[in-house]
Amino acid sequence: MAMDKYEVVFISTPLIGNLVPTVEFAHHLTRHDPRFSATILIITVHERTIVNLYTQSLATAASDSQSHVNFIHLPTVQPPTPDQYQSSLGYTSLFIDKHKPHVKHAISTLTSTTSVAALFVDMFTTSMIDVAQDLGIPCYLFFASPASFLGFMLHLPALATQLAADFVDSHSGLIAPRDSAIELIVPTFSKPLPPSVLPSSVLKRNKDGYFWYLEHARGYTETMGIVVNTFLELEPHAIASLSISGLPPVYSVGPILDHAGASQWHPDGAQLHDSIMEWLDQQPPSSVVFICFGSMGSFEGPQLREIAIGLERSGHRFLWSIREPPKGKLDLPGEYTNVEAVLPAGFLDRTAGLGLVCGWVQQVRVLNHQAIGGFVSHCGWNSILESVWHGVPIATWPVYAEQQMNAFELVKELGLGVEIRLDYREGSDLVVAEELERGLRRLMDGEDEVKAKVREMKSKSRMALMENGSSCKSLASLIEEISGRIQGLKKDC
Repeated sequence: MAMDKYEVVFISTPLIGNLVPTVEFAHHLTRHDPRFSATILIITVHERTIVNLYTQSLATAASDSQSHVNFIHLPTVQPPTPDQYQSSLGYTSLFIDKHKPHVKHAISTLTSTTSVAALFVDMFTTSMIDVAQDLGIPCYLFFASPASFLGFMLHLPALATQLAADFVDSHSGLIAPRDSAIELIVPTFSKPLPPSVLPSSVLKRNKDGYFWYLEHARGYTETMGIVVNTFLELEPHAIASLSISGLPPVYSVGPILDHAGASQWHPDGAQLHDSIMEWLDQQPPSSVVFICFGSMGSFEGPQLREIAIGLERSGHRFLWSIREPPKGKLDLPGEYTNVEAVLPAGFLDRTAGLGLVCGWVQQVRVLNHQAIGGFVSHCGWNSILESVWHGVPIATWPVYAEQQMNAFELVKELGLGVEIRLDYREGSDLVVAEELERGLRRLMDGEDEVKAKVREMKSKSRMALMENGSSCKSLASLIEEISGRIQGLKKDC
């Protein structure tokens, strides 16, 4: 008897932090159950060179391997005009929405040759839920951020009333509480949230980013299920609080990581990686602090100089990834042509035996090196999962998106990190050298309880993916749900 085959389709926001976990989950699903194959629909943004290099490498890798994941590059569309949006999220949401006809055509073409079992959208491609409904295909959400933030998004419509009543516009452009004692209750957090850790798009209620947060959150409840890149042992309270009537079922399947990193597709991959690894090989175990702010994190000269002073004063060995701020609104950070010019005079010479300054770096491979003892991070969820997987404690320095809430959860709820700042964002006061130095000393010299918890969570993260592990069981439940739904549709026919 022939084995049933199921095709699942993914559509991801065209950012590295969204696209990479989507691709890795598609591979994870198809490896786990040979009945499944996957097609990922690629949205192209010409200005984002690194994202495009990654997507081009995916098609090459798929053609050269026995992978059950295929890729379709959607036709390009005209971007929204500046009068149509006020924020980067507004731009991204409108830009994705313009791809609806192409997504519908691509899926319709697939259905002519195979049975499409599901469409997976991500946190900002929810407009494609309409396409799934038009085609009669079950739609699921793949959520690449933590379960705690998923709960915040689902609770945001209810919070909107409190935000309108208890908050006022401030001179900074962010809404501020009328009463400094105000805290927010979100079910997926065990402790009240200070308003200062909410995403900037929520705190800028006079911009369209707030509208789009609400719009996407409403879409989540229209899906058949929500797949989250987390695991039960890491976020037990958040996951338990999502198991309530009226919400789609939640499947925690993580940690889903790209263990290979970017060595195969980044233009500076192999050569730069080799020189960094050679330097790390010469350092004592757990002696180096790694400073990196993700694919979209960058700072201007004044903040870089404060970091440099703090590093030098701390006396710790360091590996510091410095990126130049993007030149255009749609560009990603780039590389400084002369990094010495933006650092304090003589800094590179004085720290030559102590640290290494570099540009882009393969973060996941660096975290895997035995010399790394701590990680100053922007607290993107992918970075947190990578640090947990490799057992490296974090000092929190959030920058954008939901990272302030991630930092709060990491430090205040999970006890897996130390605080430099929890509420830093674009426009904040500089993190001065003394703050960084204090955080580095706690990260590298103290906080033994945090280090012990991180080591314990490292073990639990690996066990979650093993047979009978929590994430393995959750993935099996998702597969059963998808295949059962398709079998039910066949019987109805």
